[in-house]
Amino acid sequence: MSARTKSRKRALDILFESEAQSLAPGGTLADRRESTDYPVNDYAVSLVEGVVLHRDRLDEIIAENAKDWTLDRMPAVDRNLLRIGAYEILYVEDVPDAVAVSEAVALAADLSTDESSAFVNGLLSKIIELKPTLSA
Repeated sequence: MSARTKSRKRALDILFESEAQSLAPGGTLADRRESTDYPVNDYAVSLVEGVVLHRDRLDEIIAENAKDWTLDRMPAVDRNLLRIGAYEILYVEDVPDAVAVSEAVALAADLSTDESSAFVNGLLSKIIELKPTLSA
């Protein structure tokens, strides 16, 4: 598993944990960074901070393009993977769009429902298609 793959997983853990505990988005980041049992590297931090900073716009884009699904209806893992993937697609220039999608799909396949990987793939692919027309 590459360092960036581990970073994406760690960012997902932090975003998911914060949401599950009804904390502010990324609310567990500081605690996780202090823990020696839970190493959080710089890329994971940048993903969490980026998703938190752009969350309203990311959620708007995801909600507009999630056919027949509201954010609240999505599994929390999928919702946070979509935020991370959309953030990488729209805001991280050194990550190819296809890599952002592939990584999110792989995590969905490992951590979520049987249908999640196809859902995440389809929605992030739609965001890539619309990227030239989206104002971040």
